[in-house]
Parts: sequence; structure tokens; C-alpha cells
Amino acid sequence: MKTDSSRRNFLVAGLSLPVAGMASASAPQTSAMQAARPASPGPGAVRYRTLGKTGLQVSTVGYGCMITSDGSVISRAADMGITYFDTARGYSKGNNERMVGAALKGVRNKIVLSSKSEAKTAPEAIAELDTSLKELGTDHLDIWYMHSRDTVAAIPDELVTVWENAKTQGKIRHIGISTHNPSAILDRVLSVGKFEVLLSTYSFATPTKNDDAYNKLTAAGIGLVAMKVMAPAARAKKPNGPLAALKWVLRDTRIATAVPSMTDMDQLEMNFRAMAEPFGAEDQQLLARIDREIRPLYCRMCYQCSGQCPKGAAIPESIRYLSYADFYGQFGLGREHFLALPEEARAVRCNDCASCQVRCPNGVHVSERLMRAQELFG
Repeated sequence: MKTDSSRRNFLVAGLSLPVAGMASASAPQTSAMQAARPASPGPGAVRYRTLGKTGLQVSTVGYGCMITSDGSVISRAADMGITYFDTARGYSKGNNERMVGAALKGVRNKIVLSSKSEAKTAPEAIAELDTSLKELGTDHLDIWYMHSRDTVAAIPDELVTVWENAKTQGKIRHIGISTHNPSAILDRVLSVGKFEVLLSTYSFATPTKNDDAYNKLTAAGIGLVAMKVMAPAARAKKPNGPLAALKWVLRDTRIATAVPSMTDMDQLEMNFRAMAEPFGAEDQQLLARIDREIRPLYCRMCYQCSGQCPKGAAIPESIRYLSYADFYGQFGLGREHFLALPEEARAVRCNDCASCQVRCPNGVHVSERLMRAQELFG
């Protein structure tokens, strides 16, 4: 495999962003994607952007509720002016939606609420939506996502019809899709013509991987929401690393809102600061150091290793699930995803091979990471 030159340039240029769609946090707010209130925010101010053709005004820092267990943190976020809250039917085996609904009960008409479904069939999706509405204590979702759709085959017409019908019935306001690989599904998303929001991984660790896709999605009026924005900065034991990582994402005016996970008030306060603090040279240098340190460990989701193992190991998936444990402190979540892999993929043991044929263009030590995932989760 050829080494991705953008990775070399990434460090040489000090985590510089692509030219298209980028703006400094301190630059004038002239983008159609951005409607800042107020124009010159103070330390505790909230910035807002427009979420594509939905017209929804969302705080640039949203709330990813997946690993939150304390509803008071969510309630406090709403009180502070955060307006976008993201959950899913499958989070915490369904309990997350119930907690989020209770935490936001008094402010439902003031916030944008989204949930997601991994359902593979129409009946499953319909049932999951009804359950989500019940658990969240609402009669509609502002955005309902087809969750974790990384291939064209995962977006069948029958599910598109379910989402269309749900919108017609008023159960959802807008149709979304979440993915770890937007480039792979770009043509399908655009050809369907029904998707209004796309939720995707985006961070300093993958700075240019999906630029072409993001530009085309933005041009089509599809709102962009960024997830996994901290990448490994959250566990790199570098002071201010997570804050720098979040500020890096917020510089990109193509992104309407980012949804970092928050488990306590300290994390909430730190993430809130990112909306007002500019991304500076110290942040740039810090992220460059973190990027070098995690190179052997962190999957950049380029998917060039897919299908490369002769024994059938699910390489990018396994390494990504391992990141949940190693970088986000979410062992249970990582193991749950690993155990959901096909049986033949879970049965592979890399220590049975004398050497590994797979070479990562981004420098990840593939065999070592796979063996750790197999030992930890298997």
C-alpha cells in the first residue's frame, strides 16, 4: 500500500486544515453555515450554526449522550445554551434514551433532539422509532438517523421508505444517516436525495480523509455533524488535549455541530469553552505531539486494510472497537461491538500466524492491535 502523503503533510504543516470551508474561530462569521449569537462572544458564550437545509440553529458544541449516566450533566448543558443532543436506541441497551428524555423533559421545545436506529429491516425500524419516542417522552424526533451505515448495501430502499413515511407522519422532522466512512456511501446518499443530515467521524487524526465527500455533501445542502472529535486526545494524558481537539474541529465551518461525549460537569465546562476560545499555535503543537504518539495504536479509518487478512479478520472494525476500550475507557462498548462481528471473524487468532501480511499506510501496528482486541474481547 502507498503511504498517504497527506499524513506527512499533516504533521509538517502543523495540523493545518484544508482551505475549503475553513475559518479561524476569531475570523468574521460570514459563512452561510454559521450564524453566531452574539457576534463577539465572551468566555461563556454559545456559537450557533445552521444545520444544512434543515434550517435548524444548533450550538456548535452539541452533546453526545452515549456514555453519560448522570442526567444532571445533560440538564445543565441545556441550561448553559447547548441545543443539540444526540442519543440512539441501542445506547446502554436502550436505557440512554430514557435518561436523556427525563433530563430534557422541561426544555424539549427549546432543543434539537436526535436518535438513531441500527435496524436492518423495515418492521424493526418502525418498532424502534416508536420505542425511541416513548422512552424519550416526545411525539417527534428532530432528526432520526440510519445508524452506522458504512456500505451502500446498508442503505436499502425499504429503509429509506420507512424514514420517508416517518417524516410524512410527523414522527420525525428530518432524515439523517450516520457513518464512519462517508466517502464509501457518498454517491448513494446523494442519489437517494432524501437525507438532510450526515453524522460522521472527524478529528485532527483524520484531517483530510473525507474532504471531497464533505464538500459535496455541503454543496448539496446536507448538514454535517461531527462525532469522535476527540480521537485519542481524550486518553492521551496531555493537559488540554481534548479541548485542543474540539477547537480544531470547530474551525471547520462545514461542520454545524460536534457531539463530544461528556460524563461530568468538568468535561461539560471544558467543552463549552471551546466555542469561545480560538485554536492557537500551542493547540497545534500539542495535537501534533499526540498524533505522533498514537500513530502505532490508533486506526485512522482509511479502510485500506479491509479484506487484506487471508484468514478473514475484521481489521478496521476490531481495531476501532479496541479504541473504545483503550482511548475512551469504554471496555463494555468495545466488547459489545466485537462480539457482534460475524463468528468467522471473531474466531481468527493472529498469534497463530508466523507473520502478518497487512501493512497499515498510517503506521498502525496491525497484528499487535488485533491480538490485543482478540485477547481483551474474545
